[in-house]
Amino acid sequence: MSSLDVDAIIAHADQYPKPAGVHFQYGTAGFRTRGDILESVVFRVGVLAALRSKKLDGKTIGVMITASHNPEHDNGVKLVDPRGEMLEAAWEIHATTLANAQTSQEFVQTVQTLISAANIDITKPANVVYARDTRPTGPALVAALELGLKAIGAQGRNEGVQTTPVLHYFVRCINSKGTKDSYGDDSVDGYMKKLSESFKSLVAGKTRPEPLIIDCANGVGAPTAEILVKYLGESIPLILHNTAISTKGALNYECGADYVKTQQRLPPSLNGVLKPGQRACSLDGDADRLIYYYLDERGHFHMLDGDKIAALVAAFIIDLVNLAGLSGDDFKVGVVQTAYANGSSTKYLADRMPVKCVPTGVKHLHHAAEHYSVGVYFEANGHGTVLFSPSAVEAMKSHKPSTPAQASALQHLINLTELINQTVGDALSDMLLVEVVLAHRSFTGAEWNSLYNDLPNRLVKVVVKDRNIFKTEDAERRLVSPVGLQEKVDELVRKYDGGRSFVRPSGTEDVVRVYAEATSRPQTDELALKVAQLVYDFTGGDPMKRPESL
Repeated sequence: MSSLDVDAIIAHADQYPKPAGVHFQYGTAGFRTRGDILESVVFRVGVLAALRSKKLDGKTIGVMITASHNPEHDNGVKLVDPRGEMLEAAWEIHATTLANAQTSQEFVQTVQTLISAANIDITKPANVVYARDTRPTGPALVAALELGLKAIGAQGRNEGVQTTPVLHYFVRCINSKGTKDSYGDDSVDGYMKKLSESFKSLVAGKTRPEPLIIDCANGVGAPTAEILVKYLGESIPLILHNTAISTKGALNYECGADYVKTQQRLPPSLNGVLKPGQRACSLDGDADRLIYYYLDERGHFHMLDGDKIAALVAAFIIDLVNLAGLSGDDFKVGVVQTAYANGSSTKYLADRMPVKCVPTGVKHLHHAAEHYSVGVYFEANGHGTVLFSPSAVEAMKSHKPSTPAQASALQHLINLTELINQTVGDALSDMLLVEVVLAHRSFTGAEWNSLYNDLPNRLVKVVVKDRNIFKTEDAERRLVSPVGLQEKVDELVRKYDGGRSFVRPSGTEDVVRVYAEATSRPQTDELALKVAQLVYDFTGGDPMKRPESL
């Protein structure tokens, strides 16, 4: 397209008018709300993705239509930058501005302003690859996206129903194709071979594990896991549950990683299925989060969340780095956490390696992890990955081991760079990573859990009139607004042994989240409820959603 066809864009945009009285905001997970009001947003995201591609000389931009762990009636859309990373932060503002233009004419004017301000050469090509999860509103939203791409003359590549991590993987593979940093083959077969072949190499000679139960959240992770099972063959037995992707209302309902993490219990569908001592894990609705758990010999439930995964994986990697003879000032392994990380996990990790705390959101963790040779990041909710810097990969490839043990450790590290999806958190890739470490350590779930003892913790949601009045600092651990609220929270916390609590607005929902820790479960629950009540009373909330009812 040699110039912007204003009339065509307006004509296409008129098919998807913005709903009146709704404000859309591009947050941590892109746009996310009820799926039936998102069509105008997704159309405009199509135009924005094309502009982003043109700005970057035709590099392929990804668009993922998903709402992850949200209920089935929700949906969302987010953009993926060329290396498979989240959209550049400065462009999040552009996304929000475009989505909220009141008319098609105003939308086009906003597009023209962006083209001018960002110095976009409209004659450049535009390439976009996109996919969706299994939600019923997905096909209609894909149609809106495709019309947006058509309106601005972009080349689109529809990958159909895929997990979010697979879409991120595709984006990076497409953009790195033919370079020395080629990430892999941009196909499902390429993704499956990359994971399965590296996994088989890493567990070669190890005792074949007991069957692992996977709760697929009745989401897009189910068909992807079914394919992965075939590629893995006899290397690990996997038993898939909650695979009803076509059953209305089943997605994320009483299952999935978010359910297990927030309810801290077994999905009801696994009652009587999971045997004492057996491992199980839950994916979320778009398969980018992972939570492990097991039952002890008394049938008691034990959760192994993102903090536990970070501790297991980071300690294993630092042992390999030391065994391979790579440790030193030029090769640093570090861990990145958020304020939601359990205090015990932070202490365990800080005794072994550098630990950095950043604001909640994958983009913050990912960016901080890039500053290490090997950066491990996992949110407590189970979303995370491991990043190997280009210099670290080069150091591993050029390193000359002096003993067989060094050579073995070095090869394990190189295989890990293939097993781990470094573009974004990937529940299936992370699951295989965990299984590798457990195989090498000869750990049961209980032995893994015994690395440290979690402090009791509680997360409570409070519905408030305006989440945007809540402003934080110190990696979201302290409030600066509303003025005076933090002081009252501090006063409450001081009354509890080992107490810790913080308040932050959600990046995806119209709620405020309250996190609390203390040395005992009753104290933790009481602290969480009292801080939640304080937030409610201080700011005024929905009378139908008082904290006691959550």
